[in-house]
Amino acid sequence: MRLGYGLSLEQTQKLIMTPELRQAITILQLSALDLSTYVEEQLLENPLLENLEESTEIKGEAEPPAAEVSSADEKWEVDWQDYFHDQDENRVRQERVTTDDKQRFDPFITAAPTLLEHLLEQLHVQKLTASLDIAEYIVGNLNDKGYLTLALDDIAREMNVRLAKVEEALTVVQSLDPLGVGARNLEECLYLQLPLIPDYPPELPEFLKHLEDLAAGRLQRIAQALKISLSRVQELADLVRKLDPKPGLRFSGPGEVRYIVPDVVIEEIEGEFIILVNDITVPRLGVNKTYRDALSQDEGTDTRKFVEQKLNAAAWLIRSIEQRRLTLYKVADAIVKWQTDFLRNGIRHLRPLTLRDIAEEIGVHESTVSRATAHKYVQTPRGIFEFKFFFANSMGRGHQNDSGVTTDVIKVVLRDIIASENPRSPYSDQKLADLLKARGMEISRRTVAKYRDELGIPSTSVRKRY
Repeated sequence: MRLGYGLSLEQTQKLIMTPELRQAITILQLSALDLSTYVEEQLLENPLLENLEESTEIKGEAEPPAAEVSSADEKWEVDWQDYFHDQDENRVRQERVTTDDKQRFDPFITAAPTLLEHLLEQLHVQKLTASLDIAEYIVGNLNDKGYLTLALDDIAREMNVRLAKVEEALTVVQSLDPLGVGARNLEECLYLQLPLIPDYPPELPEFLKHLEDLAAGRLQRIAQALKISLSRVQELADLVRKLDPKPGLRFSGPGEVRYIVPDVVIEEIEGEFIILVNDITVPRLGVNKTYRDALSQDEGTDTRKFVEQKLNAAAWLIRSIEQRRLTLYKVADAIVKWQTDFLRNGIRHLRPLTLRDIAEEIGVHESTVSRATAHKYVQTPRGIFEFKFFFANSMGRGHQNDSGVTTDVIKVVLRDIIASENPRSPYSDQKLADLLKARGMEISRRTVAKYRDELGIPSTSVRKRY
C-alpha cells in the first residue's frame, strides 16, 4: 500500500443547519404567546425592525423612493423593493383587524387565589384578637392538600404559647372554607366535612374509622364491626365519596397563572368550517425607515455592511413568521378535512390520525407537522384542544387497534357500557371485552382493565351492589 499526499474532487450532499434555518425551526414550534415574547426580544436586538402597530407614521413610509435603491440590490438575498412595496398591504390588513369592534382572540385565563390567600382573608374578616398570630402561623404551615403537618406541641413551643391557645386557633382554622383544611389526617379531614352532607346518618362518624378496610374492599369486615348490612355499608361509602380528601388542591399554587391562547380557531359558518390563525398577539413587523438612507451609501462601508446584515436578518424573521402561519393553516385545514365528523358530532366520531397522514396531505415532512403542532391549542366548536388530541395514534393518546377506532372512542363506549350494567351483577373485564368486540372494537381483557383504571372506574368486586 502506497502512502502519500494528493488532490481529488468528490461530490457529496449535506444538510447544513444555517442560523436562518434554525431560527425558522424555532419559530415554527413556538406557541402564540411564546412567539410574541420572541418577537419582542428581536425588536430589541435588531434596530432595523419596528413594530408597525406602534409606528406613528401609518401611511407613506412603506415604499422608498426609487433613488434609495441602488444597483447593488441584485447582490442581496432579498428583493427589498418588492418587500417595501408589500408593507403597505400588510399595514392595511392590520388596520382592518384592529378596527373591528369585536376582539376575536382574547386570552383564556384561569387564575384562582392561593389557599394561603383564601384562608388569610377569612381570618382577617373575623377580626380575631389573641389567637390571630397563631392561626396565621397554622395557615402558613398547611401543605398543598390543606393538611397540617406540624404537631401542636411544636407550634406551641415555637410560638411560646400554651397548647390550649394553639388548639383554639386550630379550631378557628378548621372552621374556614373549604371545610377540611387544617386536618392532620384523612379521617379528620372527612369528619370536618360532614356538615356538607344534609342530615348525614349517625353511624357515619364511626364509619370513617374504617377507611383502610374501605380502601381494600373489605366491606364485610366493616359490616360486622358496625353491625349493619352490606348494602348499608355501600350507602355510607357513597356518601364518603362525595367528600373531598384533598380540599387544598382546588386552589392554585403561588404565582400559578395559566394562559391558554388558541393558536388556531375553527368556526362553522353556514355549514362550512372557517380556519383562522391567531397571530394578532404577535407584533406586525416592518423595517425602520430611518435606516434605509444607509442603503444608498457607497458599497463596502461599515455602515452599509451593518445595515445589510441586519436587513437580511429582519427579512428572515418576517419570512419565518409568515411561513409558520401558512404551515399552521395547512395543518389545521388537513385536520378539519380528516376530523369533520368529530367537529360536527362529537368524540364518538374521532378518527385515527397520524403525523404521516397530515404530512402526506400537505406535502411536508412528519417532523414539520410535529413542530407545527407542539404545545399549541386549537379552538373548535367542540371546545379547546391541544393539537396532539387529534393525533390519536401517534401522539401518546393510545394506539390504533384492529377495529380502526381511537382510544378515546373506546373509553367513551366502555364508560357507557359500565354505566348501564346491572349493579348487582357488574360486568367482568372479559365480559366488557366481549361486548366491545360485538361493537366492532376488538381489544384484549388486559387493555380493558387498563382503560378502566385510566377512567377511574373500580373493579367488578368494588362496583357490585348488594
